[in-house]
Amino acid sequence: MLLRLLMLAGCVAATLAVVFPPSVNRFLEEQQGDLDAKNDTKLWVLIVAGSNGFYNYRHQADAYHAYQIMKRHGLPDEQIILMHFDDIAHDPENPTPGIVINHPNGSDVYKGVLKDYTGATVTAPNFLNILSGNAKAMKGIGSGRVINSRPQDHIFVNFVDHGAPGLVAFPSDELSATDLNAVIKKMYKAKRFAKMLFYVEACESGSMFENLLPKNINVFATTAANAEESSYACYYDDLRQTYLGDVYSVNWMEDTDEENLSKETIQTQFELVKGETNTSHVEEYGDLNLAKLVLGEFFGGSFADPIVLPKASKTDAVPSEQVYMKLLAIKVEKATSKEERHYWSEQIRSAGAKRSFLTKTLVKIANAVADNPARSNVEALLRTRRPIDEDSHECLAVANKFFSKTCFSLAKNEFALFNAPRLLANACMDGVSAKQLVQVMQEVCTHQPMTGIH
Repeated sequence: MLLRLLMLAGCVAATLAVVFPPSVNRFLEEQQGDLDAKNDTKLWVLIVAGSNGFYNYRHQADAYHAYQIMKRHGLPDEQIILMHFDDIAHDPENPTPGIVINHPNGSDVYKGVLKDYTGATVTAPNFLNILSGNAKAMKGIGSGRVINSRPQDHIFVNFVDHGAPGLVAFPSDELSATDLNAVIKKMYKAKRFAKMLFYVEACESGSMFENLLPKNINVFATTAANAEESSYACYYDDLRQTYLGDVYSVNWMEDTDEENLSKETIQTQFELVKGETNTSHVEEYGDLNLAKLVLGEFFGGSFADPIVLPKASKTDAVPSEQVYMKLLAIKVEKATSKEERHYWSEQIRSAGAKRSFLTKTLVKIANAVADNPARSNVEALLRTRRPIDEDSHECLAVANKFFSKTCFSLAKNEFALFNAPRLLANACMDGVSAKQLVQVMQEVCTHQPMTGIH
């Protein structure tokens, strides 16, 4: 009897629509919506090289390599945006015109790269507008393309350049940590992404996220260095007489070239890169749960044959802030004539004189803001490296911007970038207000504008 009833119920169920309670219907609709969104996820990539000049060759080489990785793993150009000054491939100093490499004796990474934003269009405001999808603001600038992401999409941002406490540099301006994190938070509230991943190569790059990036907005970031140390250049090339890459960047990209991106997780790569980058402390910030995802969720899921390059030594690694003078010293050493040796020696002398003038300006600022103008106190302001506390970021952002506008452009004077923000950060953390710092800089910085102090 029971069997006959069950069979009858089955027949009825087959001919009648099943009616669920409203709560169950809502649940099923939400589940289907999640499934549809997952199947329709688009991957967006924004790659930025923020420097120019042949001595900074490595930054654009890193960015071009990153672009080639995304292409190899199936991402269409429509979902990749590249910002780069585009001056090194055809620079007169390049002995292989039109070719850029990122590894000793490596293959060309410049071939076929996008030129969405080059030259003067590589700026901090443009970067923020592109990232946030502000197509109106980018109309008539470069390609005009932006990250046109939706709530279910993933975004990967790779930034490579110089940095300092509370900022990273572009060729003609700077991006503050506070501005970057404000835009990230606005994007999260506007549902411009499901998940976002940052890989940042810059000195003091940890200061872009430490005490700023929330842990609950689906954003994960890794940085080449913590908030108080330099990142490192590597792979000096005798032919080009410059460094081909940066330690953190080549470590993550060479690992990516070798691995199956549908299997290797972000966390696995982070741990590997952290172990191999013995020149600085690779850090992680934000929502650490995102690191459980596989790399293919951001870099592209298409299988690509592994590229295993011959292991190259990174024992020549040098702090980014020392690269410019190091390269000049090598040119003196390798000069083949008395005239050539004299020329490069004169470049070193000139750079030293410019640095001396800038340093004297910083000392004047430090003396003016020090509670006790004793030398030890001034030296502490100028030299102490420490993380930026949560309450000092706003003060530092104001001070950095004013210094760059009034004293020395931080983007166009790398020696200023490597020293001034540290002084200003220490002052802010010691209780000096942004208003006080601005007043001091107005009084001290009365010289004519200067650029090229590296």
